[in-house]
Amino acid sequence: MITVVGSLNMDLVISADKIPRPGETVLGKNLQQIPGGKGANQADAAARLGAEVILIGCVGEDDFGKRLLNSLKQDGVNIENILIKQTQSTGVASIIVEASGNNAITVAPGANYHLTSEDVEALRTVIAASDIVLSQLETPIDSVRTALKIARSSGKKTILNPAPAADLDDDILSLVDILTPNETELEYLSGHRTDSIENILLAGKILIARGVKELVITIGSMGCVHMKGEEATHYRAHQVNAVDTTAAGDSFSAALAVSLSNGRALADAIGFSMKVAAMTVTKKGAQTSLPHLEEVEAFDEWIKLQQIDSRGETE
Repeated sequence: MITVVGSLNMDLVISADKIPRPGETVLGKNLQQIPGGKGANQADAAARLGAEVILIGCVGEDDFGKRLLNSLKQDGVNIENILIKQTQSTGVASIIVEASGNNAITVAPGANYHLTSEDVEALRTVIAASDIVLSQLETPIDSVRTALKIARSSGKKTILNPAPAADLDDDILSLVDILTPNETELEYLSGHRTDSIENILLAGKILIARGVKELVITIGSMGCVHMKGEEATHYRAHQVNAVDTTAAGDSFSAALAVSLSNGRALADAIGFSMKVAAMTVTKKGAQTSLPHLEEVEAFDEWIKLQQIDSRGETE
């Protein structure tokens, strides 16, 4: 079983030719309301991949909250431990997706920032019964810390997707088995630029020196890098025509958790996760873009239909 501790947002998505610069107004093409939030995305992705998933988080007592809960329930996520904060609004994310597939996101956390350490502690038995605990940083850092501590004291594997980028002390890093930043988050955490594979490796070594056990760094179209101790492996990405990268990191981290919970070796889990992320970026939206297990199992046929080169080899 996988327990995800994290956020739930309603994503208000606008498609545009480009992301506006400061002070610039850009006309969008349409507006969609799509279930999102990094915690909900990861829980939903894991459920679609066949895992038993519990989500711990908060929504407000409003229409957005009800719609988010219904959507997750329909995909098989256990929503019994999602708290309804009656005096708060459900979190909202404003997302602009440009023609290239890149996006810019602004989040109003709402109820997400009212998930307290006490709330998480009250669900200790739920966390302790899990195989893997997966979290992100769209809820208060103390709630994340508490979840990781409970998981560690219970002997469970922990995965932290440090997004959005935030300061993490060595205490939190010591509680993480696998950290899954993208290159921007890695640069923030390490203080070292990440504009090349060489610099990514140097930045990763800084976090390893701070006590991170393993890093799986996602680097978009360049794939990902796994680092453990002095060892580093670069996995090349499957080349696809990306239309929206909104939930790529979420689907990757979720797939990693699912694979590891099924007993796969980390290298195999990374390979599976890269397939999931590749499929995710070819569809628009957050949870609307997440593939089901049967789709991923047919990946080889799917990639042929894309009429592109899919390598996925390591070096």
